[in-house]
Amino acid sequence: MKDFVSVCNRVVRWSYSPVRTKCRDEPESHSSLRIFYTKFKTPLLIAFLGLIGLLGGLFVAFVRPYDYLFQWKCVFSEGGEIFELWKSPPVDLYLRVYLWNVTNKDEFLSGKDDKLKVVDVGPYVYKEMFMHDKVSFNDNGTVSAVPRHPLVWVPELSEGRREDDLLILPNIALLSIAHVVSDQSYFTRVGLNLLIRQTKTEPLLQMTAKEFMFGYKSTLMTLGNKFMPNWIYFDKLGLIDRMYEFEGDYETIYTGEKDVTKTGLIDTYRGSSKIPQWDNPCGNVRGASDGTKFPGLIKPNDTLLFFRKSMCRAKSLVRVNSSVINGLDTYIYNFQEDADDNGVNNTDNKCFCKNQDKCLPPGLLDVHGCYYGFPIALSYPHFLGGDPILNAKIEGSKPDPAVHKTYFAIEPTSGLPVDLAVRYQINMALGSIKNMANVERFHEMVLPLLWTEIRLYSLPDMLAARFRLYLNVLPLAEQGIMYFFLGVGGVFLAVSLYKFVTSKSNRDAYNTRWIEDDFVLNIERKLSNYRPERKGSMNSKELEVYFSSLVTPLNQEICAHDDSEDV
Repeated sequence: MKDFVSVCNRVVRWSYSPVRTKCRDEPESHSSLRIFYTKFKTPLLIAFLGLIGLLGGLFVAFVRPYDYLFQWKCVFSEGGEIFELWKSPPVDLYLRVYLWNVTNKDEFLSGKDDKLKVVDVGPYVYKEMFMHDKVSFNDNGTVSAVPRHPLVWVPELSEGRREDDLLILPNIALLSIAHVVSDQSYFTRVGLNLLIRQTKTEPLLQMTAKEFMFGYKSTLMTLGNKFMPNWIYFDKLGLIDRMYEFEGDYETIYTGEKDVTKTGLIDTYRGSSKIPQWDNPCGNVRGASDGTKFPGLIKPNDTLLFFRKSMCRAKSLVRVNSSVINGLDTYIYNFQEDADDNGVNNTDNKCFCKNQDKCLPPGLLDVHGCYYGFPIALSYPHFLGGDPILNAKIEGSKPDPAVHKTYFAIEPTSGLPVDLAVRYQINMALGSIKNMANVERFHEMVLPLLWTEIRLYSLPDMLAARFRLYLNVLPLAEQGIMYFFLGVGGVFLAVSLYKFVTSKSNRDAYNTRWIEDDFVLNIERKLSNYRPERKGSMNSKELEVYFSSLVTPLNQEICAHDDSEDV
């Protein structure tokens, strides 16, 4: 009996080896693939998942989906998020005004004091409701708009100052008209002098702060408006009122459709790439920002341009530092040091002085062309960084870079201004007016009128949180997803390789038993039931031959079992 069972086992093992009789003429290659798949289907699945992970990581690394999201967000489109922020910025932007109050009026006019003593008084604070009105999209990748800057008085930020404060301030109308007429014919000068004396017009007047900023009545101004309406088309004069006068202005702005780095920058102002007061390059405003949005994807050494109509030019900004503000990485910019040089030291600025024989001192920019022909000149507050000669006839200027220097904090990826303080001073650069009535003491004087600070302290919390999500969280999330896919893909491939190697080392795939043990035992029991009548007289060799003849019906049963497994 022992020999009988041994032979049965040998026959069973032979029957289920890869070289056994094929079920229904089963192809040998198909049988091999079945064995390979059965043995290695788990490592193959793991390897496939690993490959998917690696491909996903490489896709994120090379395609950079965040860049597409960034461009989609930044390009101006009707109803777009960044466009709506540009159209009506939801920020608290303030105009802080300091007026130069004269403290020795009588002493100076009488000749007792050689210098006019002044002190800056303020701040008088207004909220600037900056917006772009009448917006329309053009076919060339620009959008047209009318800039508006309405001002709202903010008493709680004015540190006790009131619009009805009484101050001693320069009579801009008298001094301007005297300066302009001083170059006219003798009879014109005589006529104006007679008018000045008859109306008893004085060069220094007591008026309220609001009158000086937004307009005060003047006999000379009224007459000028009546007899010279093409020149003086207003009947009262106020500096802030003139600075924020945008009647007839319009601009075209790049949408970023063709170049996302230009989104929000000026293409033309009043239909031209330059303002008419200057020749190029001094008059160029193309590529400048009005302060709402600066270029995107700024590099550390890039020079930016900032344009305000009241500045009568676009000024260059240079990076001086970096900082983190509102949780956003920013570049810190100042105006270029020699920006107000008239060509004495910076030859590129020669176009700011049309008559090189009569250029103003360095630090003073002649902008009379932007202020109705009046002798207006711009400088930094308290003549910061200007030629010492600017203080020759006044006393009270105390320049302090910490208080009077302009700076911009700009997030470089989006071009978003996060914090800024734009500071400049309006002066009168008076010429030879010693032959004009009542103004002789102001001959060849640079007279400070006021200085302003356009101030953005910080972004609103919700806006800052939104940009932290866009600029800080999403790029990190993209990197995290990339590394996750690459890491998981690598691990899965390593695991699949390990399983493949360890499985193959146990036994060659083609010599592996792939029939379940319970089924094999069942076949062995069936074979053991065969009892040939001559079993006692048959040796082991004969028994093996005998039972080999039984293989064909058993194979049929095995194939039936295989078919049931396939189903």
